[in-house]
Amino acid sequence: MNNSHSKSYAAAGVDIEAGYKGVQLMQKHVARTMIPGVVSGIGGFGGLFAPDLAGMKEPILVSGTDGVGTKIRVAQLMNEHNTIGIDCVAMCVNDIVCCGAKPLFFLDYIAIGKNDPEKVASIVSGVAEGCVQAGCALIGGETAEHPGVMAPDDYDLAGFAVGIVDKEKMIEPSMVKAGDVIISLGSNGLHSNGFSLVRKVLDIEHAKLDQWSEELGGELGGVLLQPTKIYVKPVLAAMEAARVHGVSHITGGGFYENIPRCLPKGMAAKIDKSALWIDPIFRMIQRAGDIPERDMFNTFNMGVGMVLIVDKNDVDKAEAALNSQGQGMRVIGEVVSGDGGVELV
Repeated sequence: MNNSHSKSYAAAGVDIEAGYKGVQLMQKHVARTMIPGVVSGIGGFGGLFAPDLAGMKEPILVSGTDGVGTKIRVAQLMNEHNTIGIDCVAMCVNDIVCCGAKPLFFLDYIAIGKNDPEKVASIVSGVAEGCVQAGCALIGGETAEHPGVMAPDDYDLAGFAVGIVDKEKMIEPSMVKAGDVIISLGSNGLHSNGFSLVRKVLDIEHAKLDQWSEELGGELGGVLLQPTKIYVKPVLAAMEAARVHGVSHITGGGFYENIPRCLPKGMAAKIDKSALWIDPIFRMIQRAGDIPERDMFNTFNMGVGMVLIVDKNDVDKAEAALNSQGQGMRVIGEVVSGDGGVELV
């Protein structure tokens, strides 16, 4: 039994024993994420992982880090904390898969005003679920109590993922060429971007988040909290089956910022707006804030969580691979000669 305790530190607002209880409560969630390669459980000074390099000629580690942003405020207002961790994992692993990397492990960081073991365990349960969906292990993390800096009920969540790819299988912008087909993988609504604007135009602090909306087909709060979709397994399957030349995770900055990141100089993306399925939540936000269409596409994913650029002769192969993973797709455009930008027509 751990006999670490400090009355003086507790009087200053930091409950060491609450931290230990939180670790105990999250153990069962972390256990769900264990995969071959995990060397150590949580609790040590460092998370240990031994990657399987068999068959790789030139393995490259790929890392990504991100947080959830002000979407956390919605979770706090709803007092629902078990999905926000999925968002945190998704924002990291969806980034690193864009170059073809398979996620290996994940670590999280929770800063909280007052350590509530049950709340922390609930947050970590979402992180673990995200890791299961991505096929990676949760091998460590940190919970830091910040009395006097954060309000007791406030918290923030961030993390990072490490993955691996053989250099010869990396996806790079130089692979993209004119005539390639642009495929969209549908989003779960807003995912984890643009929430500062959402909170402002929908007046989230005073909105009835638990009220049913016919327009949305659900409660506003539930729609806003829909976790970011994790695309790792479908995208990796598509890469194995088809010539995928580019992948872009549509996050903050929307179409205009993210799609060009996977295009080479001299190429542009031509997107057919009529091919998009735009979730009702985006229409509600646009109407409430009188937001210009370009700003919407420059802030939100507009129903497109991930974009794949595929050789025009391999679209059917990519679709079959995606479908095998339960992931639908839509052809939304093509790559053309241009200045590296995005054209919506």
